[in-house]
Amino acid sequence: MQARGKIFDDISQLMTNAMGVAQGAKDEAGNAMSSMMDRWLADRDFVTREEFDAVRAMAQKAREENDALAARIAALEAK
Repeated sequence: MQARGKIFDDISQLMTNAMGVAQGAKDEAGNAMSSMMDRWLADRDFVTREEFDAVRAMAQKAREENDALAARIAALEAK
């Protein structure tokens, strides 16, 4: 009976070790994928959200100034 309990203990220990190795491999693969995606994104000319919002605000201001100038020109031409 002791030998049978020892076999189950060994199998349990082996399975525990195998799960630890599988978890480590999963973590390593996740880190590698994340690193690869970071490098891929860094190679592209993407802008940050803050940069996008700043340029959008500048474009909106320029559009408003353009509309105001167009109205002034129209008023001057009407005279």
